[in-house]
Amino acid sequence: MTVCAIEVTTTAAFGIAADGSYAARLAGEGDALYAERWTLAGPEPYAVPLPLAQPEEADSEVLPLADGRVLIHRRVAERHAFALLYPTGAEAGPSTGELQLGGVDVREGVRVRLLPPCPDGAGAFALAAEDTMSTVWQVAGSPSGPRPVARIPGRCSGGVWLDRSGRLLALDRELDGTTKAVAVDLGRTEVSPLLQITEDSDDRLLLADPDSGLLLIRSDAPGEPRLGWGVLGSSLPLRFPECLARLGDARPFAVQPGQALMPETCGVALRLPEGDIGLWRPADRHVFRLGAPAGWLGGTGLWSPQGRLQLPYATPEVPCGILGLNLPASPPPPVVLDPPAPTAPRPVPLQQAPLAGR
Repeated sequence: MTVCAIEVTTTAAFGIAADGSYAARLAGEGDALYAERWTLAGPEPYAVPLPLAQPEEADSEVLPLADGRVLIHRRVAERHAFALLYPTGAEAGPSTGELQLGGVDVREGVRVRLLPPCPDGAGAFALAAEDTMSTVWQVAGSPSGPRPVARIPGRCSGGVWLDRSGRLLALDRELDGTTKAVAVDLGRTEVSPLLQITEDSDDRLLLADPDSGLLLIRSDAPGEPRLGWGVLGSSLPLRFPECLARLGDARPFAVQPGQALMPETCGVALRLPEGDIGLWRPADRHVFRLGAPAGWLGGTGLWSPQGRLQLPYATPEVPCGILGLNLPASPPPPVVLDPPAPTAPRPVPLQQAPLAGR
């Protein structure tokens, strides 16, 4: 085998830095929206608002960096503009600093969106996709402003990091009527096949864990779109467990890191179609179903290496909260008792033989 779309909540998308130190979202109500940074590395999470003189548009995107700054992507006139926001102190009280990074021209038929947080925590990337060509832009971490780093023939979607250095990026490329996941080496600007289950199947990569190599995919190779899993670089075939097929259009949003050489033991969190949460391991034949917490910032979360899932939520009573869930222990597999095979009568040892006539 060759081998964090972030969903929108009632206010805006919520993103978590790759190392779990910070998160960011658009907060506020109605037209009064502003970026908000969450600090997750301390004993208790807390939020810092980053408002500016002009409210943010609802279609703006935010992305947390590991140094505490928040990247924001705005549509400004005929440009996709990128800037870094950060809290500053002032005599009149806390305020928001802004560092303009430059922008990318708007072109008809081209969609520009931020890719998931880069594993190195310093850079940030965006994907500009059109029908015949897609471009990966580095929009933060470059000394000269946004710059194109890779061009991929075809229309790309998705976006999953395959390594810890932020060099290998997986994209789902639509080309010649089918969609296949490809690997993009941003250092060498090379594109290579990643998932090719059958010639005419649509094979998408949803999530990957660089430590164990675990891959979560969706493919219609089994006859209909189904969730499956495999291991990066493994010669074993991809598997499509029946317990995942029963979930419908579930989407994995977090995978447990730190399980080197043990992909079967990695905890996987899924957002179920009805809004609940599913917890699963590849070694299991079942999915644990849990109700989502009130105010869950849907489709986001972060596993610890020890198997604890952190779920962000915001309610009027708790505007910045994290709920921790432990991965339940797997029950032992059922023991199947086969009927005993017929055997020839064995001699009874003399000392155990019944004594007749007594």
